[in-house]
Amino acid sequence: MLVAVFMLTVFSLAANDEAKLSASAPGTVIMGRPFQITYTANAKVTDFRAPAITNFDILAGPFKSESYSSQIINGNMSSTVSITFTYTLQAQKTGTFTIPSATVTIDGQKVTSNGLSIKVLPEDDKSSSSSSSSSQSSAAGSSISASNLFIRPIISRNNVYEQEAVKLTYKLYTTYDVIQFSNKGMPDFKGFLKQEFEQTGNTQLAYESYNGRNFLTAVLYEVILYPQTSGELVIDKATFEAIIRVQSKQPVRSIFDDFFESYSNVARSIEVPATRIHVKPLPQGRPVSFYGVVGQFSLTSSVSANQVKVNDAVTLKINIGGSGNMKLLKNPDIKFPDAFEVYDPKVTNNFKTSAAGLTGNKIVEIMFIPRHAGTFEIPSTEIAYFDPKENQYKTMRTPNYSIQVLKSDGTVEENPVVSNFTNKEDVKQIGNDIRHIYTGNIKLKQGEVYVFEQFVFWLIFIIPLLISLVLYLLFRKQVKDNADLNMVKNRKANRIARKRLKFAQKLLREGNKDKFYEEVMKAVWSYLSDKLIIPVAAINKEIVIERLTGNQVGEELIGRLKNILNTCEYARFAPNSGQQEMGNLYEETIEVISQLEDVIKK
Repeated sequence: MLVAVFMLTVFSLAANDEAKLSASAPGTVIMGRPFQITYTANAKVTDFRAPAITNFDILAGPFKSESYSSQIINGNMSSTVSITFTYTLQAQKTGTFTIPSATVTIDGQKVTSNGLSIKVLPEDDKSSSSSSSSSQSSAAGSSISASNLFIRPIISRNNVYEQEAVKLTYKLYTTYDVIQFSNKGMPDFKGFLKQEFEQTGNTQLAYESYNGRNFLTAVLYEVILYPQTSGELVIDKATFEAIIRVQSKQPVRSIFDDFFESYSNVARSIEVPATRIHVKPLPQGRPVSFYGVVGQFSLTSSVSANQVKVNDAVTLKINIGGSGNMKLLKNPDIKFPDAFEVYDPKVTNNFKTSAAGLTGNKIVEIMFIPRHAGTFEIPSTEIAYFDPKENQYKTMRTPNYSIQVLKSDGTVEENPVVSNFTNKEDVKQIGNDIRHIYTGNIKLKQGEVYVFEQFVFWLIFIIPLLISLVLYLLFRKQVKDNADLNMVKNRKANRIARKRLKFAQKLLREGNKDKFYEEVMKAVWSYLSDKLIIPVAAINKEIVIERLTGNQVGEELIGRLKNILNTCEYARFAPNSGQQEMGNLYEETIEVISQLEDVIKK
């Protein structure tokens, strides 16, 4: 009882959907190979009537299958019903044949399916049948044959004009079970502008007869190319990778190994050869309005009104349709009367990529507002293009439009003037442009003195220049010294050493013996490195003594410096070094560095 209620609910819900009957079958089949055709309804059906099938043998069918499903989401129940009738057919001869529509009755209404068109390919040539069978065995051995797996570069035309659209297709041909493919290297299409086709990501395989053999084919890549120069242009080679599912032939160890076949995936790189295209130059005699547009086009135009009032908006609409390199179409250049206030055009591009290039239309809408009453004319404009099919230039033109502009009260201007205001002149003051000669007493006065003739004006320029010169002389030596990094280190050596000694003094007060001697030694060595311009990695006592002697430092001062370094090296390990000894070393170090600073002149 519950099952019956459930089934009734399913049928009632499914009945709410529109009843459909759809037919499906492969678009291409091979002579001698069986295939299936199915008719699917989305509701409970009665009285299924198959069409009269000719040119095909019915090997089996019809087989009827039914499936029902339902789901509840957020308290809403939905269900689907699928009734399928399946036939197994085999073609009687090659060619392209149609299968008429089938009919069923759903809820008392007659529903008709779509018709089908099936192309039947011939069987493989007998000479290639052996290679076809061997290809399968070679695939099983993971040895992929290039004659059974390759990619063809297909060019729509090899002899074209500049800017004429050329379609390039990379098409896969295989007798193997290809489960995946990807491009690894695409050409740069030097000398072309390209417009790629949108990739759906769901490439379907279909049979195709090529050189007497039937292959499974798939379009891997499509692009529209526009040659930019004339001559022989080369499209470089491309590289793709295919993943092929092959059967692994291993020794049979049991009946289960023979029953359950094992498969593996094999990657194979496929190289597509380069192609050449001969590009002819565009002929001489190009129109003035030609900007490189090649294809077939048409033009229509209209205005929203021919009679308006002052300050009313009017729109001129131009529609350019056709196919070719439509991205080179420029907006029409229209010389509107100066009495019109013209706004920027609104451009709508409805393009899609096809084998002929971009197809669709370009709509240009120009809004203008007349500011004066009268009758005005919008002149014609033209756009030229080259038609490669007829090998000639063609020009499209818009008509002249006459716009009558009424006064704001709706009346017509008396003695209306037809004008485009192309020779607009400034307004003149009539009656004051010619004056009589003055014969009375004339009082002369000194004219105004221009600013650049005054001394203050030039002084404003001279003073900054003098200040700049003085600053340059003052800071030239400082800039030069700062540019020498060694000289900068030499000057800052004493300041850096005292900063380290100040930190050592802090360690002295804290009684940190090891850190104190370490910091004093770092201060002395860094001072000597900067002052004597010796790299830290190369400094040692011998080099220091040699440099100090060269800078006329006395032996007594050198001896005191050596004593400081020796004390720092050994005092950290002397157990009897106390606060007094550390304080004496600190004072001695400051005094020695001060005396060295006075003696060394750099």
